[in-house]
Amino acid sequence: METKQILRFPRLDTILMVEDAVKKHDGEFKKTALWKTLPKKMMYQTYCVIIDYLSYSGKISVDSEGKIGWIYYPEKVNSLMKDKTLFWRK
Repeated sequence: METKQILRFPRLDTILMVEDAVKKHDGEFKKTALWKTLPKKMMYQTYCVIIDYLSYSGKISVDSEGKIGWIYYPEKVNSLMKDKTLFWRK
């Protein structure tokens, strides 16, 4: 794995802003196009750090066309576990 030097670490409100943008435009935009739709401007390098974090944490995925989609739905998993549709094997 390649180690990159991070110039700027994002603040929590900035990460949440990017999360909201991904949720709002789920599967609609590629990386650069999504960055251009953000309500506040930020450095592209900072944006890339956030996208890498969200991908690593399993909240977003990138399809074969390069479009970013939101895949983190814990409330849905919890409801499926309550309905016994989804369960853990022992």
